[in-house]
Amino acid sequence: MKKIVAMALGAVMIASLAACGGSSSKPASTEAAQESAAAAESTDGGASGEAVDMSNMKVGFIFLHDENSTYDLNFINAAEAACKKLGMTEDQYMLKKNVPEGQECYDAAADLADAGCNIIFADSFGHEDFMIQAAKEFPDVQFCHATGTKAHTEGLDNYHNAFASIYEGRYLAGVAAGMKLNQMIEDGKITEDGAKMGYVGAYTYAEVISGYTSFYLGAKSVCPSVTMDVTFTGSWYDETAEKEAAHKLITDDGCVLISQHADSMGAPTECEDQGVPDVSYNGSTVDACPNTFIISSRINWEPYYEYAIKACAAGEKIDADWTGTLQTGSVEITEVNDKAAAPGTTEKLEEVKKALEDGSVHVFDTANFTVTKDDKTNVNATVDGSGKLTGYMADVDTDAEYKGDTEAVSDGYFHESEYRSAPYFDLQIDGIKLLDTKM
Repeated sequence: MKKIVAMALGAVMIASLAACGGSSSKPASTEAAQESAAAAESTDGGASGEAVDMSNMKVGFIFLHDENSTYDLNFINAAEAACKKLGMTEDQYMLKKNVPEGQECYDAAADLADAGCNIIFADSFGHEDFMIQAAKEFPDVQFCHATGTKAHTEGLDNYHNAFASIYEGRYLAGVAAGMKLNQMIEDGKITEDGAKMGYVGAYTYAEVISGYTSFYLGAKSVCPSVTMDVTFTGSWYDETAEKEAAHKLITDDGCVLISQHADSMGAPTECEDQGVPDVSYNGSTVDACPNTFIISSRINWEPYYEYAIKACAAGEKIDADWTGTLQTGSVEITEVNDKAAAPGTTEKLEEVKKALEDGSVHVFDTANFTVTKDDKTNVNATVDGSGKLTGYMADVDTDAEYKGDTEAVSDGYFHESEYRSAPYFDLQIDGIKLLDTKM
């Protein structure tokens, strides 16, 4: 999900969000895609229609950028793979790339509908209002939007949102980072209080906040002394700004490991240049950064594409909100780069992954973090005297005033992406320092 009109940090942290993705090291199986509708957390929505033989199906895809963006490349690869797995020929699917988050998105969607597409997908947050506009104009076409928030409140039979529990992938990547910090401490390269990570974020949106917080909590689960500085570039794809941000985190702020939520190779290549361990996003960067790349997480959109296209072809209902998980093959981590990772990382990640899958570990367990005391932005949070989060009224319905409407804390943890697919965790927690709030 992408650009939203810039606003004050406090308001943005309450309700706004964004998303990034990347290339795969482990594509999901067709079987995973077939099971995803039942396994994914979702909200019913979308009307059934006339069945269409798969050989007559036509699918349209709208992408914010092209293959040069790791975020969009992830969607492009998934779209092509899903269509091929479903036996579709190249003339049955159309890809529109470099479509801005403006009226151009509506125009692209209308063009695809006029071209006979039965179902149309878009990949960026800022596309949402224009996809909704198209859905209202073309009621016989299904419109599916990754990372959006409005499907469950719009109530359109032919408009749907999807996301994934990528915070679980971020948490796993954080565990790998924490193990690397422990190795550096044991080797005498840093002290315990020098275990500071840096994070290059795009915008101060909820999905970015959810992502960097889950990454930090994963690291903290194995390296209790870890802290993290976060800086923002104000852009989803700006290689120069991302490289400069990583450089500043390393040289000026003393960060000894870097991760990111931005779409270019800027931060990873700076880490390789500086010899600083890196946890990337959107897929492996080991070819370009063989000495510093540790691991990466990403959303695999292939299971959702397969599910939605098959449901459309069968005339079946498509979920209004669909959340892919580790179990559906929608959340993935790459293979560990043993050259840069700490010994035992792969085995530890398997252990933690199983715990996440069976529910014995929750990423946002409220026992594992405290809310920053000077964070005045989250009027929806209830915090006890020790800083522990005891309640949070999330703005799941995306109210214009960011008014909380859904209690997100129960059973001892914050229930991310369960009441709608798009993330809504936007709290600032102790141990994480925001260096700037560039929009």
